[in-house]
Amino acid sequence: MSAPAPSMFTPAAKAVAEKIGLKMGRANLDEFSATLIELAKANPNLIAVTSDSRGSGKLGPFAQALPKQLVEVGIAEQNLVGITAGLAAAGKKSFGVSPSCFLTARSLEQIKNDICYSDVPATLIGISSGVSYGALGSTHHSLHDFAVLRAINNLTLIAPADNFESREAIRFAAKATKPVFVRFGKAAMFGLHRAETKFEAGKAITLREGDDVAFIGTGETVVHCLLAAEFLATKGLNCRVLSLHTIKPLDAASILRAGRECRAVVTVEEHSVNGGIGEAVASVLMQAGVSVPFRIVGFPDEETVTGAQADIFRHYGISMEGLSKVAAKLVK
Repeated sequence: MSAPAPSMFTPAAKAVAEKIGLKMGRANLDEFSATLIELAKANPNLIAVTSDSRGSGKLGPFAQALPKQLVEVGIAEQNLVGITAGLAAAGKKSFGVSPSCFLTARSLEQIKNDICYSDVPATLIGISSGVSYGALGSTHHSLHDFAVLRAINNLTLIAPADNFESREAIRFAAKATKPVFVRFGKAAMFGLHRAETKFEAGKAITLREGDDVAFIGTGETVVHCLLAAEFLATKGLNCRVLSLHTIKPLDAASILRAGRECRAVVTVEEHSVNGGIGEAVASVLMQAGVSVPFRIVGFPDEETVTGAQADIFRHYGISMEGLSKVAAKLVK
């Protein structure tokens, strides 16, 4: 029996989370599964397509409840994208579910042509994204997906931060008339949003106001941004936190406000520093003539260390402690 994975949060980070009233939820992928079953029971035209990944994609309950609404293609990601596209073209609401590392590398041509060029209302779900596969190493890490998908026309790209954003992203995708890609990790996430929060694709959510440092995070990094901001508040720094759940289309207005109103900007992503949200945010700021101290926190252009997701995060500074140091140094 393998040892349990280390926690994504240090004892100090857990204490800050408790102090501000954050409650631990389930993995975003579990929220995806529950939401998809709910939608599929109400819509017999909703079809899930999987590439021998119903277990890792949390589709076991879906298969049991709605066996006629699930298509298994085996380990054949290119076929998965083609079938997902064909079902959408035939009037079905199709969701293709596969590990992001394979889906966005092996099947990039099919995503580009069968889904986006063909303009079918299909949704692709990239599971176990970023370094969720941990010790399986670089072959199973997906640190390129933002970069390649941002470059493809006609695709909405979403990376939810918590269960609320995950649920709303899938509901959005189920109604979308254009291609959508949603990126999920595996770790259990703290709930970050108030009951009255509204989710809108293409619009970042402000989790915390501030005018010293703006943390702009996406996906499972956002909670670490919020904890860092709360920790820095005890040191006299007032930090803004944006959940940039939609990478494409990008919320340029929120980014520009952050750059103009804050003393520094830090972007945080579970992705390579090349081609991700850091470069996207920098482009928005520079093209508008906004000059501000700026740092991209992500994975450098090197062979990524191997280990549990939590250990890899901490190694590269994606933690309350690491982000606090970066922000404090920027405004020192």
